[in-house]
Amino acid sequence: MLFLAVMGPGIVTASVDNDAGGITTYTLAGAQFGYKFLWSLPLIGLALAVVQEMGTRMGVVTGKGLAELIRERYGVRLTLLTMGVLILANLANTISEFAGVAASVKLFGVTPFLAVPLAAALVGAMVVRGTYAAVERIFLGASLFYVVYVFSAILARPPWGEVARQALRPSLHLDSGYLIMFITLVGTTIAPWMQFYLQSSIVDKGVRLRELRYARWDAFAGSAATVVVAFFIIVACAATLHRFGVDVKTADEAALAIEPLAGRYAKLLFALGLLNASLFSAAIVPLSTAYAVCEALGWQTGVDRRPREAPGFFTIYLGMVALGAALILVPGVDPIWVMFYSQFLNGLLLPAILVVMLVLINDRDVMGGYVNSPLTNLLAWGSAFLVTALDLFLLLAMLRGA
Repeated sequence: MLFLAVMGPGIVTASVDNDAGGITTYTLAGAQFGYKFLWSLPLIGLALAVVQEMGTRMGVVTGKGLAELIRERYGVRLTLLTMGVLILANLANTISEFAGVAASVKLFGVTPFLAVPLAAALVGAMVVRGTYAAVERIFLGASLFYVVYVFSAILARPPWGEVARQALRPSLHLDSGYLIMFITLVGTTIAPWMQFYLQSSIVDKGVRLRELRYARWDAFAGSAATVVVAFFIIVACAATLHRFGVDVKTADEAALAIEPLAGRYAKLLFALGLLNASLFSAAIVPLSTAYAVCEALGWQTGVDRRPREAPGFFTIYLGMVALGAALILVPGVDPIWVMFYSQFLNGLLLPAILVVMLVLINDRDVMGGYVNSPLTNLLAWGSAFLVTALDLFLLLAMLRGA
């Protein structure tokens, strides 16, 4: 019961990692390479779990968000520079989430010019009018909805024996296409906005030090759920698109292509999953931005507050939602270019954020006796180095291909 009371921030943050961009990445991995990347998912989940646990521990122990800790440790100038890059990256991420909404509703015959404004109004009203507890319950419900990908994979009737063999047998290839996809899978797992949102939501929820153990379970459960969803998306696409050599470039194209191969229900489940993920992320990413910027400036934050109590917080949130929704409806805006731009900025910011987190969590003035153990540091620095190196490789590949 204590775990259920604390549960939320870790599961929600990790689940939003499976946003429109993440689903597209897993879709392409399954469609292009079959089951060959299943073996990598436990390793990716371990890296995510290590980073999520550190963010959770910092939030519980200090009672402060990551942006506030950065401001206190490194000063206002560096913090504002970080916030500038974060705002640009998160705006591009928000636009891509509304692009996912537009793409998914087209599969149901609904025009984006109706669906996108309605989606923006829905996520805006939910946070402005709701309480933290109510909003978190909605987010947890959205996290649970990812189970549709499990059913979509089952309807695709994959050869489960082959799935098990590929999941247990590492298969690393040195051709450029395989390496780029592997790097993209790792790079899409940990994003800068996640670290700010997780720690801020821990503080907003009021998780206390005696509940740290349960908060850590929450972080681990969220990381495991993310990997499970990715697993079944890859399986669904490998069993259908890869098996029959169908070439797709986006998740909505995959949903359309799956229908004649796995049936109408598999298509509907895949499309509903994309819509859910896009709506979910379109609420969380702007919320992460509002938390981070207000903490950096020393402004009031919190979903439980009313707009007159935290005007800056709600103005930033609503501004990000409105701008992200409006820009995706502008003729000529290319969602693929937007995703490229967001990944480029994420790639610039992520290495710095991971290093800052590791410095802060090993500072006894900040964490007291809750600094990393030697084993945790080994895993944490190893994960940070791996994620950073792969992220930088992906960045270079993107620049060369641009």
